[in-house]
Order: sequence, then C-alpha cells, then structure tokens
Amino acid sequence: MEITTRPAITVSERDLERLETMLAGLPGDQPGVEALREELDRAQIAQPEAMPPNVVTMNSRIRFVLEPADREVEMTLVYPRDFTGRPDQLSVAAPAGIAVLGLAVGQHIEWCVPGGQTVRARIIDIPYQPERAGDYML
Repeated sequence: MEITTRPAITVSERDLERLETMLAGLPGDQPGVEALREELDRAQIAQPEAMPPNVVTMNSRIRFVLEPADREVEMTLVYPRDFTGRPDQLSVAAPAGIAVLGLAVGQHIEWCVPGGQTVRARIIDIPYQPERAGDYML
C-alpha cells in the first residue's frame, strides 16, 4: 500500500503502545505492517485524556466518504484480533484502516491500491470516540 497524501495525524499513547505490541508479534513481510509502522512513526502522540475529540482513534465509530465512488460508510476501527468480518468493522491492519487512523474530521487521505487506482477517504463524522466518552480501557 502506498499512501500518496500524508496529512498530519494524532494517535493516543495507549493506542500507540497497543499497536506497537501488535506489530512486534507480526511477521515483517505481512501486508500492511510496514505502512502501519510508517504512520505510527510520523504521528503526533497525545495522552488519551488529551485526545482531540474529532480524531479517529482505535475503537472509534467513524463515518467517511470513499472517493471516487462517492460512497459513504460508517465503520468501527478495530484491532485485527477483534475483527470478526462484520461489514461495519474496519481492521487497522487493512489499507483503509491504516489510512484513517489518526485523521481528524474534515481531513482526507489518498492511497494506491493494487492495479494503480487511487482511493481517497474523507472523514465526515466520528459518532463515537472512546477517549471522548471516557472509555480509556477499550
């Protein structure tokens, strides 16, 4: 996965710790591992209690538009271990999950998928963010 735009992102310290632990247990050649590492390396880190309420964090329920299809979707960003295949779940190990982690409402990101097509996701709402709700242990 090649991300073609790189807007500023913010990740909570707790999410960073959990994601780094997850990555340490995965083979380095697994798809998405390097892309997620790169995103975490460039992220601004915030304490969970200080997390801006409009930023996508782990276990956030997010609404975004996928372009060029102009398709609006609402999904929960989950860890791979919590992914059950439900259509309303988005694994942080998937290209779209890596792309939206840390984005704020109004931001967008573009990435290339196999075959050379560019996909763009724009965050339009975060109906639920654990940090905003005080759910720090999710």
